[in-house]
Amino acid sequence: MAKNTMMRAVQYNTYGGGAAALKHVELQVPSPKQDEVLLKMEATSINPFDLRIQKGIVWPFLPRKFPHIPGIDAAGEVFEVGSGVKNFKAGDKVVAVLFNICGGGLAEFAVAKENLTVSRPPEVTAFQGAALPIAGLAAHECLLRTPGFNYEKTGQQLNLLITAASGGVGQYAVQLAKLGNAHVTATCGARNLDLVKSLGADEVLDYKTPDGAALKSPSGRKYDAVIHCATGFPWSTFKPNLSTNGKVFDITPTPSVFMTYALQKLTFSKKQLVPLLMTPKKEKLDFLLNFVKEGKIKAVIDSIHPLSKAEEAWAKSIDGHATGKIIVEP
Repeated sequence: MAKNTMMRAVQYNTYGGGAAALKHVELQVPSPKQDEVLLKMEATSINPFDLRIQKGIVWPFLPRKFPHIPGIDAAGEVFEVGSGVKNFKAGDKVVAVLFNICGGGLAEFAVAKENLTVSRPPEVTAFQGAALPIAGLAAHECLLRTPGFNYEKTGQQLNLLITAASGGVGQYAVQLAKLGNAHVTATCGARNLDLVKSLGADEVLDYKTPDGAALKSPSGRKYDAVIHCATGFPWSTFKPNLSTNGKVFDITPTPSVFMTYALQKLTFSKKQLVPLLMTPKKEKLDFLLNFVKEGKIKAVIDSIHPLSKAEEAWAKSIDGHATGKIIVEP
């Protein structure tokens, strides 16, 4: 690619500032390194983790430098490959996690590591592909860490609670759990009760009702695991609702969550609050993409925004009431 080829992108120059800090710029199209592919972007999605990076919550690790182009999920077409890339060629449709290079999705082009890129089947649209990586992998990881859970539906049925089940991670958690040996209780807002039921949840609670606020199963079940996608629930709310060895997986852990987890480990507590620390893996993304291809899970998409209005998508994500995923397309 000619070195003077330019692209549109959205970036911010410092921590904080929310949607107002996003700047529309023209930049040189990046060149892929030996183990990278250059993608002509078709879609990306916004995750809570993107917002946490902007707020400085993962300082000093991310972003690695300013200015920073956010966006971790990517769906697009391979435009150019690095000299060491063996499994992709120009024209291939793919889904990728841009995590290891700290983002880049809010642009017309982005580079991805070959080992975090998977082929996108023709049955999967760019929007479906972009909605999947971080949210789907987080839900999948929580289930893999739940003792006794499996997708073969063998063994004892597990009782799972999924909070904020109409959100990006929650929607996948419900669907994936129902592909396995789980009875699912879910919480969401009143307007999304029917949606969450349609995703397969066995019991759905409005989080604003007394039982919803207390996280109590309508059938009186104790939870073997909780995939906690909401905020604002103290450990004391979870504890009486857990089975003897119940685990709560917090997908957006705060420092207090890590402190609680450490204390529980020191005291050999059987009930535990577990901060989710996830490392994306190519084989797991490919596994989930096949579920999408086969129609076993679907992406619930809240809204689609052009790159020229990326700040509207960002503000909607900050608001925290999206139903499913927020997509941005170049």
